[in-house]
Amino acid sequence: MNVATITIRQIIDDGQPILYVTHDEDDGMWQFLSGGPAAMADAMVLGLSEILRIDPSVGELADLPLGWIAERSAVGEIWHRRAKF
Repeated sequence: MNVATITIRQIIDDGQPILYVTHDEDDGMWQFLSGGPAAMADAMVLGLSEILRIDPSVGELADLPLGWIAERSAVGEIWHRRAKF
């Protein structure tokens, strides 16, 4: 089964790194973001398998609880996890 996720065109088209991940509490959706500014027009729906192909290290976040975020300063750095609010 392949789960739909939200990401942004800056990651897919421009090669920006995934530095900010949310696991939304209300609907269980995963968001994979760069941590920089993005507009709704930049949003894209992508399968989780494609996200893992782009950056396999996000697999480390498979156990991120609903309502939590994870962020890091650069690819290869440690993910820091915390409740969203």
